[in-house]
Amino acid sequence: MNDPNSQLLILAIAAPLVAALVIALGLSDRPARVVAGVAFAIPAGVALWLWSRFPAYDAIPAGHMGFAFYSLHALGLEKMGIHLTLGLNGISLPLFVLAGVVGLAAGLYALQSGAERLRIYLLLLLVMQGGLMGAFASIDIFFFYFFHELALIPTFIMVGIWGTRSESENRYAAMKMAVYLTAGAMLSLIGLIAIYQKSGIESFDLINLRTALARSPMSVGVQKNIFGLLIFGFGILVSLWPFHTWAPLGYGAAPSSTAMLHAGVLKKFGLYGLIQIALPLLPAGGTSPVVIPLFGGVHTTWTGLLACLALGNVLVIGLVTMAQRDLKQMIGFSSVMHMGYAFLGLATLSVVGAGGVVMLMVGHGLSVALLFLLATSIHHRTQTFELSEMGGLAQKAPVLAALFTAATLASIGLPGFANFWGEFTIFVSLWGFSPWVTALAVTGIVISAVYGLRAVAKVFFGQPTPEFAKVAAARPPADLGLGERLPALILLAVLLLVGFWPRSLSDPVNQALRHSLSHSESAPVETILAR
Repeated sequence: MNDPNSQLLILAIAAPLVAALVIALGLSDRPARVVAGVAFAIPAGVALWLWSRFPAYDAIPAGHMGFAFYSLHALGLEKMGIHLTLGLNGISLPLFVLAGVVGLAAGLYALQSGAERLRIYLLLLLVMQGGLMGAFASIDIFFFYFFHELALIPTFIMVGIWGTRSESENRYAAMKMAVYLTAGAMLSLIGLIAIYQKSGIESFDLINLRTALARSPMSVGVQKNIFGLLIFGFGILVSLWPFHTWAPLGYGAAPSSTAMLHAGVLKKFGLYGLIQIALPLLPAGGTSPVVIPLFGGVHTTWTGLLACLALGNVLVIGLVTMAQRDLKQMIGFSSVMHMGYAFLGLATLSVVGAGGVVMLMVGHGLSVALLFLLATSIHHRTQTFELSEMGGLAQKAPVLAALFTAATLASIGLPGFANFWGEFTIFVSLWGFSPWVTALAVTGIVISAVYGLRAVAKVFFGQPTPEFAKVAAARPPADLGLGERLPALILLAVLLLVGFWPRSLSDPVNQALRHSLSHSESAPVETILAR
């Protein structure tokens, strides 16, 4: 509490939520836009400042277990073991920065979007932003979950009302997202409550739980059961194959800023939960043998099964992505595909693999948010998402072409962008896990290059299609204006910053993981499925 920076965390959470309340009280459009703009900027500014001030692990008080900027706020729920405890360690810091940066870009894009009922739209985005900042700043697992749900609820509303498809398609997408994500959230909640009950200390505080379970771990059987709940609960939230179908449909229908925040940040909640909670607290849960009745009574481990399902994300969804002819749907499916790499990194149960996952979450979050933003900008100029009806747009919008090409190359994993370090590190850790799984996973790079570069070629290069020529004749397309260019450049700048200076994030990530996973390191798994 002596560190004044610790109070900035509550500011980053409260600013968007208070702004949403002020707008709800009846501000007119112009003041509402000003208030919203300031409220989107505050979390981003706080996140970047705390990133620059983040201390070395040894400089953090031992009792805080690597969480800097620690603060505890009493809310009268202490008898239930619930405290609003805030702080950032090396694992949560990158996600907190990601939430702030993508939130600012999504907010700036929303301000110039011309959306109907703009005040309500901004209000919902601000609630979403406040929830995101709170989820990644919470040390207390109760508030970690609470803030996620707070951020999730506006998603359904915005897809259903401001979606980019027909009214019936928007409602169907919102309903499917609600069903899947509610199911995933409920499974996750059961697993988190089980940790609370079985720990024996009646506390949701992650620091207290780590201390207690390091002294007296849960039985292996209990760890296996809870780990399985969290794998599938968090997995559904992250679009683990075959529970992924909500994601491409929802992102295809979602308005741009909503897709940016959800695909770029909120979907990382499940991966973050597995790294921050499941791996340290349940070290034997992922490596102990289990029998999977739904898979013919196969004897395996949860991480072995996770690796197989993750290959489904990379290979099956990768091929589905190649078949897409709708630009926004293609980006939605590609987002699902790249989550397979993250699950593969988790399956290694290693510091290197988990560190690669954190780096990939940052890179993917920035690049997919940029792609969704630019896809909508393309739609504004071509009046379609159909790739077959585009062509030659680079002649009219060279800045748009350059930014979209850069975002595509980042998504593929080109060196110089943040994504490269995440994918490369995951492949290194995966080789010790299983060389043949690594070989299959690497083919995803080829798949990504095929659909990504083909999209660039179809949209921007070659002769304009007759359909686009008609649109261009009636309404000549212009290049990106300042309102579109600024949020895009913010995202690209951070992609390049982390790409050229990965240690700015990887050093705190590695320090945190060495301490939280030191007791849960496992030997390489020689056989994924052993009968």
